[in-house]
Amino acid sequence: MVLVRHIPFLKAVFLHSLTGFGGPQGHFGMMLKTFVDERKDVSKEELMDYNSFCQLLPGASSTQVLTLIGYKRGGAPLAILTLLIWILPASLLMGALSFLLRRISEQSMQVTLFRFIQPMAVGFLIYASLKSYSLAIHNTITRSILIVSAIATFVLFKMPWIFPLLIVLGGAVTNISDKRIPQKGQAPKKIKWGNLWVWAILFLVLGVLSELARKNDWQYRRPINLAENTYRFGSLVFGGGQVLIPMMYEQFVERPTSETVIKKNQNKKENVIAIKKDEFYTGAGVVRAIPGPVFSIGSFMGGMAMSDRSSAWQVLGCIIGTVGIFLPSALFVLFFFPIWNNLKKYAVVYRSLEGINAVAVGIMFASILYMSKDIAFFSNTLDSYINIIVMVGTWLLLQYSKVASPAIVALTLSIGTFSTFL
Repeated sequence: MVLVRHIPFLKAVFLHSLTGFGGPQGHFGMMLKTFVDERKDVSKEELMDYNSFCQLLPGASSTQVLTLIGYKRGGAPLAILTLLIWILPASLLMGALSFLLRRISEQSMQVTLFRFIQPMAVGFLIYASLKSYSLAIHNTITRSILIVSAIATFVLFKMPWIFPLLIVLGGAVTNISDKRIPQKGQAPKKIKWGNLWVWAILFLVLGVLSELARKNDWQYRRPINLAENTYRFGSLVFGGGQVLIPMMYEQFVERPTSETVIKKNQNKKENVIAIKKDEFYTGAGVVRAIPGPVFSIGSFMGGMAMSDRSSAWQVLGCIIGTVGIFLPSALFVLFFFPIWNNLKKYAVVYRSLEGINAVAVGIMFASILYMSKDIAFFSNTLDSYINIIVMVGTWLLLQYSKVASPAIVALTLSIGTFSTFL
């Protein structure tokens, strides 16, 4: 494949990786602005379809959506290159943090530069939600699904099962009637499930090796355990970074202190992977203040898991954490998307898309409320007024101007910097 013609697209992906704040919800708004409105790489309907499909999968949803944009433009090779360019800046930053953390004070990480990033991310999400609403919500049933899914998501936001459950229920509800979208088209081709074995074999092999390494106290037990831990997280996490981070906390902070784990690892040369609570919280805070996928926290955890060894071992830990956390996302989306396209030829699946898209919009609206609850909007302070201005201003610029997303991010960062002098 000749990649030269895709260089402008890859440049846009790289710029997106440097300015994509706000987690998967904020990323969707920026993708809508950059790859739909400005570059026309995909249509609004296609992006909604990609987003709905990725909500069904475990892993990093915004990473999977962007990978699919690359897949649509240039097949699997461009999809993989898109994935690498998207995750590299954030992964490098989080890996570097694992080296720097013990040499700098936690207080010095509280950079005013990122002071108003969260209200900006909410502004992007408002823009994406309203755009998606006009595409997906057209009748009473979809409006009802939106309201129910928004309420359920807001109340149970940290529960990993709520996202796939709502997606399945939404698809089932719009299948009750076949009047809106009747059976059409030819029967789909036979589905080939062989590629799923690649993910399953890796999952099984890493699990067995990790347990053998623990029981037999292998010399290189820790990197094997790290590979199993991060690959398992990337394979089983629904709901993005807000679910991944609590799961990592339980694995790396709480679990090592339990009596059962301590007893299992007595008299062993290699200890279980353990990260200090303060270090974990610093990494979890910083990853939300930098652009790129929240799953890049895997790079930080990998580096911290090896931080008591040489620099070479720590670099290896960062690489293992990055590959382990993102590989399942890539495998799922590239293996299952062709199957998804095939399944859509069935009327039952095609009709389900109406409900799935409505649920996805409901999740976006709930995310606006959930992200907003931690922002001071009504405290009668200068910061609260600036928060409102940044949030509303972001939405207005996206909705009614041709100002590019990176320019909005740069403006928000400059406001954070200059606000310290007021």
